[in-house]
This record gives sequence, C-alpha cells and structure tokens, in this order.
Amino acid sequence: MVDMMHRARILAYSGTFIALITAGSWISIPLPPVPLTLQTLFVLLSGIVMKRYGAIPVALYVLLGAAGLPVYHNGTAGLGVLLGPTGGFLIGFIPAALVAGIAYEHESPASRITGLIAACAIYLLAGAVWLSYSASIPLLQAVLLGVAPFIIGDAVKAAAAYAIGKRVA
Repeated sequence: MVDMMHRARILAYSGTFIALITAGSWISIPLPPVPLTLQTLFVLLSGIVMKRYGAIPVALYVLLGAAGLPVYHNGTAGLGVLLGPTGGFLIGFIPAALVAGIAYEHESPASRITGLIAACAIYLLAGAVWLSYSASIPLLQAVLLGVAPFIIGDAVKAAAAYAIGKRVA
C-alpha cells in the first residue's frame, strides 16, 4: 500500500512539475543566443520536493519537447531545439534535478545549498559546452554568452528555491 501511494505521489508531482517547467519556459526574456526563463526555478524545485525522483519530470519534459509538444521556451519544440544553442541547458536540467534531489535527501542546510549550487553549475556547464559545439564558437565565448549573463539570475532562483524548499520539503 505504501509503495502504491509513493508511486501515485511521484506521478502526481511529475505532472505538476512538467506543467510548472513548461509555464516557466513561457516566462522568458529573450537574450541571444539563450533566453532567460523561469524553467530553472522549477527544475530545482522538482529536486527539492521529489528528492532524487525529481529527475523524472524533468526528463519527461525534455522528451515531450523532443517529441514535438511545444513545451520549450516560447512554445518551441522538436529535436532542432535540442540540437540548437539551448539544447545543452535542457539536457543539463536532468542531472541538475537529480543532484538537487540527492542533496535534499540530507537534512543539512550546507548539503542542500551545495546541491543547489552544483545543480546550477551542471546545467550551466552542459549548456556552455553544447553552445560552444553547436555554434562552433570557443568555449570561453560560449561561457560569456551562455553562462555569465545568467549567474545572478540563477543565484536568485536558487535562493528562492531554497526558501520555498524550507516550507515544502
């Protein structure tokens, strides 16, 4: 019975976080080549709320977009988005949610904060590496275009996720 309840909770939370990440993708400030969105807040929150299972809705979100559902930033979809300049960030969301979730399996605030920082670093690094490759630009330029403009915003979103996590996790 407990296992069935756990699975039902994972299913319900997964649907909720897929919807939230999608909604967060519409809250967008278009910065070339990578827009600033609220997706990352909900990616972090999926790990906070669902622990290691937080990677499930994020992976499903990426798969739904790859399959053609318009869930990515500003209603984009398809493999072309994953192969474009933002693809690395989207793929990086999956291990980021897992790392945040594993960190939230520990009670220590230091572990949780470290996990959120590591999660942000994971999707930013994945994004910069893929941006460099997909746009055929040097890695340093990819970092300047795809990481530097987002550091302050991601720090604010991680702090907001941590604050929300104190209430819900």
